[in-house]
Amino acid sequence: MAQLRFTKDHEWVLVDGNTATVGITDYAQGQLGDIVFVEVPAPGKELKAGGDAAVVESVKAASEVYAPITGAVTESNAALPDAPETVNADPQGAGWFFKMSIANPAELDALMDEAAYEKYLGELS
Repeated sequence: MAQLRFTKDHEWVLVDGNTATVGITDYAQGQLGDIVFVEVPAPGKELKAGGDAAVVESVKAASEVYAPITGAVTESNAALPDAPETVNADPQGAGWFFKMSIANPAELDALMDEAAYEKYLGELS
C-alpha cells in the first residue's frame, strides 16, 4: 500500500514499494503563486536527503526542491518543463517532479504523515 509523507520544506513523497514519487505540496504552490519554470533532475542522478533536486520558479520567487530521502532518480516528469502550470493545477497529482529509488527506507521515518503535516501547517500561520 502506498504511503504519503511530507517534509518541512513542503515536498510530498508518495512511497510505493521501492519507489518514491516527489513533488511540492498544495501549500507550497500556493505560496509560490503562478509557476512559470520547472527544472527536474535527469534520470540516474544520485540524490542525498536534504540536497538540491529540482528548481521551481514562479512570478514571485525561485525555489529549490530538495530530495526528501537518499536515492537515484528513476524517472522525471518530462511534461513539466513545457507545462510548469501543471504544478499549480494539480500539485499532488500530474504536477509530480520526479520518481526515485529508496536507498535507505529508515529515512522515511523522519518524514511527517498527513496529520502531522497539517498540524505543522497550522503552526506556520
